[in-house]
Amino acid sequence: MAELGSKGVTAGKIASNVQKKLTRAQEKVLQKLGKADETKDEQFEQCVQNFNKQLSEGTRLQKDLRTYLASVKAMHEASKKLTECLQEVYEPDWPGRDDTNKIAENNDLLWTDFHQKLVDQALLTMDTYLGQFPDIKSRIAKRGRKLVDYDSARHHFEALQTAKKKDETKIAKAEEELVKAQKVFEEMNVDLQEELPSLWNSRVGFYVNTFQSIAGLEENFHKEMSKLNQNLHDVLLGLDKQYSGNAFPVKAQPRKKTKLFARLRKKMSSDSTPAKANKSPSPPPDGSPITSPETKTVNHELEPSTLEAPGASIPKSPSQSSLPAVVVETFPATVNGTVEGGASSERADMPPGFLFKVQAMHDYTATDTDELQLKAGDVVLVIPFENPEEQDEGWLMGVKESDWIQHKELDQCRGVFPENFTERVQ
Repeated sequence: MAELGSKGVTAGKIASNVQKKLTRAQEKVLQKLGKADETKDEQFEQCVQNFNKQLSEGTRLQKDLRTYLASVKAMHEASKKLTECLQEVYEPDWPGRDDTNKIAENNDLLWTDFHQKLVDQALLTMDTYLGQFPDIKSRIAKRGRKLVDYDSARHHFEALQTAKKKDETKIAKAEEELVKAQKVFEEMNVDLQEELPSLWNSRVGFYVNTFQSIAGLEENFHKEMSKLNQNLHDVLLGLDKQYSGNAFPVKAQPRKKTKLFARLRKKMSSDSTPAKANKSPSPPPDGSPITSPETKTVNHELEPSTLEAPGASIPKSPSQSSLPAVVVETFPATVNGTVEGGASSERADMPPGFLFKVQAMHDYTATDTDELQLKAGDVVLVIPFENPEEQDEGWLMGVKESDWIQHKELDQCRGVFPENFTERVQ
């Protein structure tokens, strides 16, 4: 009998809940159609909007905080591998071996402590803060349902009162249901009216405490990490002093193209036959001699007998006829493919096409005849390549300032040099 009674109660409760849902659905339809008025509370609706906004912001903050913690953990792992690498390459007989091991150990502990404190003082606090939202959200939804029940009971009571044929028994029962629905709604409404504004105002203190905790933990972490880094710097400085003669060398970028002057020498050699001796540049239409500074004869100097007035017949000696005139063309000044300077940048005391000055920061030992030998402190006057296609990446053409001042001759003094061994000074 008890079992049957229990089943009966359960069935009755289910039926009651179904009836409530149907009644609420009908009431909402009538309200939307404008056939039934709806109880409004604009102040409460504003509280609900604030609640939803606060929940959205808190959820985003929690997500970003978890991402931040994941990044800290990843940095910890990366830092740990880096210090382990240092321990592996640090040879046992080097000074400071024990110190580097201790620094690596402290580095690992510092990262672990930083991550754990972030979890305890920020993430767990964040979880506690958001933990109160689901219950309140559920109560807000329940309040909405009870408000519909109250409106439905009110409308039912009003309809019985205005009916032409009144049934006092039904009216009394409807009034009783109305009072009961109103009481349940108002109890929930009053509680939420107090809690929602309080929860909304609490966000300020929560944000302050959370970000203050993170900032404080970061400050202490970086302060302690700075001390460890300084200790490591001092240890490595001691190692450097003991092995100061084995400094890491600065290397030039490899040259991939055929060497410039090697090509020029090959060209001069191939042009040294009598058949090609007469291939010299034609004079200008007005008959004036070629005086362009860009046109040079790469040969022995002419004999005095050839220096006669324009238009005179100049006999060619056998030695002269075997010396071909090699015309060196002038191209726009370029450095790494960029056109710079020009006629306006040339000065009387500088070589033709002068671009800028550089100073050697390291010694450079030439590995070919067309390269400049540099000592730290040498000043080089950079000039353009006569043919931009001859320029290798990372290499410049120039003449040492001391050589230029002494000889004023490019053919014997100019050469290429690695740009990364120098620093621009002008």
